[in-house]
Amino acid sequence: MAISIAFLYSVIVQALAISSTLSVLLTKTAAADILGQAVCPSFSCGHLQDIQHPFRLQGDPPGCGVHEYELVCTDNQAIIHINTGTYFVTNISYSDSIFWVVDASLDSSSCPIPERNHHPYLYGLSSANMTLFYPAEGTWAAFVVCSQMIKDNVIYRPVDCRSTNSSFVYVLTTMLSYWVRNVEPSCGYLAMTPLSSWNVRPKDNVGYDYEDVVKFMRTGFAIRFPLYDDDNPWTYSWIINTCLNDSISNFRKQMSSSSIQNQTSAIVGIDLHFLRCVNDYSYQTKLFWAVVVTVSAIIIMKFIIVFAVLSRLVFAPLSVLTFLAYKYWKTKIAIDAVEKFLQMQLALGPTRYAYTDITAITSHFREKLGQGGYGSVYKGVLPGDFHVAIKMLVSSMSDGEEFISEVSSIGSIHHVNVVRLVGFCSEEMRRALVYEYMPHGSLEKYIFSPEKSFSWDKLNEIAVGIARGIDYLHRGCDMQILHFDIKPHNILLDSDFTPKIADFGLAKLYPRDNSFLPVSAARGTVGYIAPEMISRSFGTISSKSDVYSFGMLLLEMAGGRRNVDPQASRSQTYYPAWVYKQLSRQEAGEITEAVGIHKVERKLCIVALWCIQMKSHDRPTMSEVLDMLEAGVEGLEIPPEPFFCGDEYAPAADSSQLPESAAFSE
Repeated sequence: MAISIAFLYSVIVQALAISSTLSVLLTKTAAADILGQAVCPSFSCGHLQDIQHPFRLQGDPPGCGVHEYELVCTDNQAIIHINTGTYFVTNISYSDSIFWVVDASLDSSSCPIPERNHHPYLYGLSSANMTLFYPAEGTWAAFVVCSQMIKDNVIYRPVDCRSTNSSFVYVLTTMLSYWVRNVEPSCGYLAMTPLSSWNVRPKDNVGYDYEDVVKFMRTGFAIRFPLYDDDNPWTYSWIINTCLNDSISNFRKQMSSSSIQNQTSAIVGIDLHFLRCVNDYSYQTKLFWAVVVTVSAIIIMKFIIVFAVLSRLVFAPLSVLTFLAYKYWKTKIAIDAVEKFLQMQLALGPTRYAYTDITAITSHFREKLGQGGYGSVYKGVLPGDFHVAIKMLVSSMSDGEEFISEVSSIGSIHHVNVVRLVGFCSEEMRRALVYEYMPHGSLEKYIFSPEKSFSWDKLNEIAVGIARGIDYLHRGCDMQILHFDIKPHNILLDSDFTPKIADFGLAKLYPRDNSFLPVSAARGTVGYIAPEMISRSFGTISSKSDVYSFGMLLLEMAGGRRNVDPQASRSQTYYPAWVYKQLSRQEAGEITEAVGIHKVERKLCIVALWCIQMKSHDRPTMSEVLDMLEAGVEGLEIPPEPFFCGDEYAPAADSSQLPESAAFSE
């Protein structure tokens, strides 16, 4: 702490040295001012004799007098411009440092009031050196115009010569204030002016009549001009040196105190103390603004240096600690969320295993079945020779959401066409999902095999089984379960080749009466994902999104090939488009039989084309799809052309997202 204070003290000393440099730079200007007093002759104008510095006559050399005090002598009358007004100078008192002025616009009016744009600032000449209205306290006259007649003639004195039948002008006199307060609601500001002298007091302490105000206005009012003394002139250099010495003295006095508060105040406030001192001696002058710029630069420089020191000594360690605390908090929140969920699943859900149990079941992870985006899958054996597939989730890629999705989706489901979750493990960030083992693997390796693996009847049976599983997810549970990733890779086959839907990592639970889901639910694999997942212009996200994915799956099952096959001829590159054209030509009678299309394939294709309609409301529900699959092909109508079928080309399916469902099997 002592090192930091010493360092800051040195910064202050450097800052004050810069201020001293400012004093040297301004000494030349100050010397010119003093020299101007000596070499510039005095002048006269009318009854004003021996006019001297700081006043100057129009046409004098630049070094004579102060520009803001320039007088124009016309018809033996000295004229000066103050703010936006023009005034006659009637008297100058160097001993009192004041001069008297009268508003020049009053002579041309029989019912005079000040011009509205003549702002009688308290500090007089806004750009002059230390020029003030004299005195600051005194009597002011304010003119207001009202839309209604004011009955209070004690404070509101009428100006009859300015009033009309619908507009009433009043004058108010106020002490010790140069603005109007508590004006009647029907009145608005018109003009304002100081009265003739600091010893003017309103008659009966209430106010003056308009006639008296006019007399004071024609007499004029006094303005203070810069004080100069032969022994102590208020030059720029004198002001800077005086304020610099005062600031250093105040700084040393406070730093010698044992109070931390005083020392802090000295370090923080020395620049403002110097600026306030300059402001007292030279308000809004060139010197004042030069000091403002210099002090601002010093403050910025000190802030940068102090910030650099704090960044090295404080902010860097604090940032590391904050990062570690955030990581710990995030990990703890994820663990707590999973633990809270698992407590609710204890009575209803699958068995919870310890991590040591998982190690024993897998024989220390001896037989690896596969690898996926969320981790690895190992084969295990439960007591009773019951084979299972155990998916170990990668902790660095899982915040608990995928784990919760799978357990909550299928933890309590028992359906012949949905893979069964036997158990799970969750110890801190080590999580595992235990599934029933599927010996025949995924549907993908059978339907895309060069040799035909299934008969058409078996293929139809598998399609019906998948549809039943999806329909159960949509309608058979208390909450509808949307899978969002229906594709061949996620359809597993048991020992009897019964299809089972797997991999619920992207699934979501929603009330069954909800027909609309939030856009944040959009998920899936490119090539199977429904159009509304990409753009809401195709419809709302709903259970129809799974119907679309199932339709794309049916087409691949029927054709025994991927929907986009780069090896096929150009006319058959995109299988859905080719199938639709063949079926349409047969329907129109152009050909007697669609080339190479079996009747079961025809049924699967027609159902699939209904499922992949671009607009979600044009697709059937999963129960309607099931009815079509269980019916004969004769009663099926060819659907409208899907949006994309007019193109011969479609982008290749993205295989980058391949969850590890297939690894639940050999």
